[in-house]
Amino acid sequence: MPAAAHRRLATEAWESLLRSQVAVMRELHKEPIFKKVGSREYDVLFNLSRCPTGWLRLNELNDNVLLTQPSISRLVDRLEARGLVQRRTPDDDRRGVLIGLTEAGVALQKEVGRAHVQNIMQVMDEGLTEAEMQTLLELTGKLRTAVAARSGRPMHAPAPGSGTVSPAP
Repeated sequence: MPAAAHRRLATEAWESLLRSQVAVMRELHKEPIFKKVGSREYDVLFNLSRCPTGWLRLNELNDNVLLTQPSISRLVDRLEARGLVQRRTPDDDRRGVLIGLTEAGVALQKEVGRAHVQNIMQVMDEGLTEAEMQTLLELTGKLRTAVAARSGRPMHAPAPGSGTVSPAP
């Protein structure tokens, strides 16, 4: 394929991926469940729920959400004020801060997550077959792996069946 055609294909594929993500996220976030917690707040709760230890450092949380460090710090402050997350100092680093869910945070994440997964299933089932969903999963995983390798940063993939990260468009 000539270089100009390849460049055009790469750009069009990227734009299609981005526009699809924005359209799907906008549709998902119309659901009433997101009045209980905003999509960015849910993204933080979801990422904390996936952590095996139940705790993440702020910079680790920042690696998994689409927010800047100052924005995520303010968001965590708001979630803490609502009683959904808590902070503690790690035993091995008195300067660090770990963030974890409270019982109320766990309950809200599960409630929103169940409704969110149902909405995801409806949107995906209307647009794709199971085989197409599997292909999409493989292609996006391959793309994320390539980006992670390029940046030298570890890729944090969601556990199969655990739900989805829900960044806002």
